[in-house]
Parts: sequence; structure tokens; C-alpha cells
Amino acid sequence: MSDKYTLEKLEILGGVLEYIYILGEKDLPTLVMLHEGLGSISTWKEFPKQVSNTIQNPILLYSRHGYGASSFIKQRFCSSYMHDEALKVLPALISRLKIGRVILYGHSDGASIAAIFAGSRPTTTIEGVILEAPHVFVEEISIEGIKMAKLAFENGKLKLGLKKHHNDPDRTFKAWSEAWLDPNFLNWNIQDYVRNISAPVLLIQGENDAYGSLKQLDAIESDLKVECSRIVLKGKGHSPHKEEPASVLHALKIFIEER
Repeated sequence: MSDKYTLEKLEILGGVLEYIYILGEKDLPTLVMLHEGLGSISTWKEFPKQVSNTIQNPILLYSRHGYGASSFIKQRFCSSYMHDEALKVLPALISRLKIGRVILYGHSDGASIAAIFAGSRPTTTIEGVILEAPHVFVEEISIEGIKMAKLAFENGKLKLGLKKHHNDPDRTFKAWSEAWLDPNFLNWNIQDYVRNISAPVLLIQGENDAYGSLKQLDAIESDLKVECSRIVLKGKGHSPHKEEPASVLHALKIFIEER
């Protein structure tokens, strides 16, 4: 991220969160960016700046507890960790920063968190929901992808990459992977929350996503009672915003300007 954007910290629910708030037009809703399962502020790289150059909205992004330079508040992630984030941490953060209107943009785990938050009937006004590579139920492809990530971490390559983005990459990876690989997690499902989403939804996924099939988008579309559009990027994987940023930015711009 550019030096133009100042990294701030505040305490939420007993733990420090690092965040960046990019200023925009005051009368527009804030775009809240929620990172992936092994993400942080820094794993977004230049994308938030590209988004800021594309739209006029203020933008909030933060590293969840246990990620980046944000502190851990629990010894481990339980199977409800995404629910805890969506129903406890995110509402507290939005309230603390006095943000009244939002558009949610989540990637992977962040997309699931966005869906839970949007479907929980929060007091915050939600004007749009953007879900990139979302999970709403557990697929075998997801579990296999995480098993492969675990091998990559143990072999050292993934661990080396995560060191650039997390204060304690060992603890972060262990907490995340153990939650997903817990047999109890196989029953994890958030479709009841999806059915309660009342704002328009944009779905984005790579055709070759190693962590989830297009059944995820199909399930979301069939459950929603609101306007929904989808973009499937041919030949792309789990992170379309990194692999084909121009297409994702174009879709974001059209969706957000319609709000």
C-alpha cells in the first residue's frame, strides 16, 4: 500500500486490530474489504489503491484478529470463527468507526463473513454485497485445497510467503487450517444467512478455483431473493482480483455506481 494511506490501530473486543481507512466522497457508502483465510491488509497488495482510483467511495480494510499485525484474542479458531467475526467483531468495528452505510466486499473467508453479516439483519445499512470466491457450505475440493496448503506450509514455501504478511505465520496458519480440517467443520453451512440478504449481490469466481466449485455460486443464486449478478473468469483461480484485476475492477465499478 502507498504511504498515502496511514495504517491505524484500535482495540476491539480485547484485541488490537490494524486497519486502513481510505477517504472518499462523504455521502457515499464505505466499501468494507474483508480478506481471505490467510490474508491481511498487506496481502491485498495494490488492489485497494486500484479500487480507490476506480470508485469515489471511502474504503475500509483491516486485518482480522490473528492476522497481519492484529493480535490474537483466542488460543485457536473454532468452527464458528467466521460467524464470530461477522456477528461480533465486524459490527463492533463499524460502530467504533461510526460508519453508517456500507458495501461489503469479501474474498474467500472474507466473502463468507460478508454473507453472514449481511444476512444477520444488522443495524448498519448495507447497500451492496460483493462476494469473491465465497464458501457457503463445505466441499471436498475445499478440504483438499487446504490439505495441499498444509503440505506447502510444512515444506516451507508457503510459510516463507506468509512471513511477509503476518507477525506469527505459524500460529496463523495452524489456527486457520485446524479449523477447516476439524471433522466437525464438514457440517458448516451459512445458506440460512444468504437467504436473509436484502441488498443486491455481485458474485465473482475463477473458473479454476482450487478451493471451491461453481456450486457455491449456484447455491447462493438459488437462495437469494434479491438482485444478483455473477462473473466467472475463464482460466482463473482463487484470487481473480490478483489474476485479472481489470475485469474485477470494471465489475466493481459498475456494481457500486448503481448503488
